[in-house]
Amino acid sequence: MQAPSPFWDPGRHADRRPFLVGRGAVTDAVRARFRAEGFLEVETACLQVSPGNEAHLHAFRTPLAASDGRTRDMYLHTSPEFACKKLLAAGEARIFTLARVFRNRERSPLHHPEFTMLEWYRAGAPWEALWTDCAALLAAAADATGARAFSWRRATCDPRAEPEILTLAEAFSRHAGIDLLGTVDAGGGSDRDALAARAREAGIRIADDDTWSDVFSKVLVARIEPNLGMGRPTILCEYPACEAALARASARDPRVAERFELYACGVELANGFGELTDPAEQRRRFALEMDEKARVWGERYPLDEDFLAALACMPEAAGCALGFDRLCLLATGARRIEDVLWAPVADPFDAAEHDPA
Repeated sequence: MQAPSPFWDPGRHADRRPFLVGRGAVTDAVRARFRAEGFLEVETACLQVSPGNEAHLHAFRTPLAASDGRTRDMYLHTSPEFACKKLLAAGEARIFTLARVFRNRERSPLHHPEFTMLEWYRAGAPWEALWTDCAALLAAAADATGARAFSWRRATCDPRAEPEILTLAEAFSRHAGIDLLGTVDAGGGSDRDALAARAREAGIRIADDDTWSDVFSKVLVARIEPNLGMGRPTILCEYPACEAALARASARDPRVAERFELYACGVELANGFGELTDPAEQRRRFALEMDEKARVWGERYPLDEDFLAALACMPEAAGCALGFDRLCLLATGARRIEDVLWAPVADPFDAAEHDPA
């Protein structure tokens, strides 16, 4: 297959330009919506001591050199979350940022190694307030581009419709016939063999060395996500506590946490939490995540001790991270994420292997 022309090719740029103009309209609409709600726009540094401590995220590392020649490894952040929470600890109450973030090992029609994350926080607010924010942002993006509906592949979604609220337990039961919470106990433990057996009964291929989290992810990807955000957006909520390293436990059911994800047309758009503010518990969870990363990938990332110190001063809050490029893709009708990026990251690999569409 012939390699595509570079993004600066006049013909290719002309094809992409309507999507890029649409991106600008969505950007303006998002900023206007947050400012109307009394939010301040903040900026955070991309270079951090720790890129984040979730086992499945892969970061870019670079040496930072001092004037005397000493060096220390630093990382391009995978999210502005740590810095934003430090600003909450400093006293800010409503903040948002359109941050450039970086994730390695990620490139596809919906993934890019450098992308824009819209992240916002409400101090003193319940996590359900973020569901309202998400619905308003979808409608604002559609209004900005004039889109009557969002579409992706063969799926469509009304971005102005009230979102469906669906728990993980309901989703696993409805779409896979699995009693998810029957494999989780109140102390945070999980029954891997029970979940694996039920997943196999549902026709999911499970490997002998798959963990509970691996099985959970396989079912989620194969049976749950393709059914979300169809016709109207979906808020998928109440993740098992072991799948929510940065979220506080639910007061209603200790087996689940205050974590949700937003879907439209089967595309994951946002990930939100009722934020965990216990530094000791956060340290414990990070250690478990890095142990898992070391087991699977043979590496671990340092903890940001400054973040853990700030967490002790952080107020109760709710926060959400939304893939801004994906929102622009759906709002403009683009086919791949590169269509809504003004200057995509160069791809030294065969482009055909990244875009099966």
